[in-house]
Amino acid sequence: MTSPATSAPRGPSLVRAVGVWALAASIFNVTVGGGIFRLPASAAAAAGAAAPLVYLICAAVMGFVVLCFAEAGSRITLTGGPYAYVEAVFGRYVGFLAGVLLWMLGTTAVAGVSSAFAEGVGALVGIEGIRVPVIVTMFVLLAIINLRGVEQGTKLIVVASIAKLLPLLAFVAIGVFFIQPDNIAIREVPSPASLARAAIVLVFAFSGVETALVPSGEIRDPARTVPRALAIAMIGVTLLYLAVHVVAAGLLGDKLATSTAAPLAFAAESFLGTPGRLLLLVGASISMFGYVSGMTLAVPRALFRFAEDGLLPRVVGSVHATYRTPHVAIIIQTTLVCALAVFNSFEQLAVISNLAALLLYAGCAAATFMLRQRGIRQEGAVPFAVPGGPLVPIITIGLIAWLLTSITQAEWTVLLITLGVATGFYVVAARTGKPTT
Repeated sequence: MTSPATSAPRGPSLVRAVGVWALAASIFNVTVGGGIFRLPASAAAAAGAAAPLVYLICAAVMGFVVLCFAEAGSRITLTGGPYAYVEAVFGRYVGFLAGVLLWMLGTTAVAGVSSAFAEGVGALVGIEGIRVPVIVTMFVLLAIINLRGVEQGTKLIVVASIAKLLPLLAFVAIGVFFIQPDNIAIREVPSPASLARAAIVLVFAFSGVETALVPSGEIRDPARTVPRALAIAMIGVTLLYLAVHVVAAGLLGDKLATSTAAPLAFAAESFLGTPGRLLLLVGASISMFGYVSGMTLAVPRALFRFAEDGLLPRVVGSVHATYRTPHVAIIIQTTLVCALAVFNSFEQLAVISNLAALLLYAGCAAATFMLRQRGIRQEGAVPFAVPGGPLVPIITIGLIAWLLTSITQAEWTVLLITLGVATGFYVVAARTGKPTT
């Protein structure tokens, strides 16, 4: 990647085999997680019949974010995705904080989905009070599976990826014929502040793009592949989410807002009876479990990398002698996530995850602006140019700033404490002369 006056660092030589449809499928798969089985109730509670407007707001925000990702990804093709974009422009420390935000949003997202999964299992078996035992049992099981090797962990992800879409598509395809038009009539539009708070929760369902773009060093012709794949995936995600919510709202009306444990299952029961309810509960459980298992495989590697870079105690970077897995990092990460899931609700954790994600997105938008200003690009390639030029990153940052006005003081405190602790590790590592990237 070159410019007249500057050049970006080169990554390791990887096989560039990921094309447009493969990358689009990866983005779609990561983005459509367990959240959509739970979030329609949260959206309805916050915005009532106007909830589809919140989906459109989230889609618009993510659309601008995706445009920034598309340009940055066509200019910076190093493995690392969003934090590689930020580091290339703002240096090691800010890039490190971007990596911490990526770890934080993954950690809290997994904990939130785990909490929702346990509640869904309780609804499925019809037993109250099993939330904590389900969470603990799940993480013990996943820790054992992932400690024994990466192959076992990936098998779970493949099964869940196929299973999660089938009940959603069936729900929409059949349920659309049972919609009561009066249930989806918008009679009052919420205030901008209410819409912002609703969006700060619902954007959880749209996040995931940043994870799918981490292997940027393995994407074929990224200047063309990244923007096309992002457009295909995000249009598909938005249409699916809108269809799911409109069908659920059209079936349940005001009851959707109170069906917090399993809104789609409750809606399916209204037109398919008990079989429909069981189909959606099983589908939601498989989807959430698949998401948690996939992230339990991936997120501990961030702690492992931090330890390798001297930012965490060396023992965290230990590799198991038999299974060749980062066993200490896996144990620490699963224990932390398990504790967060036990003591917090899905909605609380989703907001913290979204706060970290939105700050990361804002950093990427700023990096996109600077990458264009500096003319950084992949050598021999014409980078994707965002329509509207510098206005798109500026609008992106403005929209994110508006959403962040709904964040409470307590939520900001959690974020600042996390970044403060991470900065302490960074300073210690820098003083001891250890690498930071």
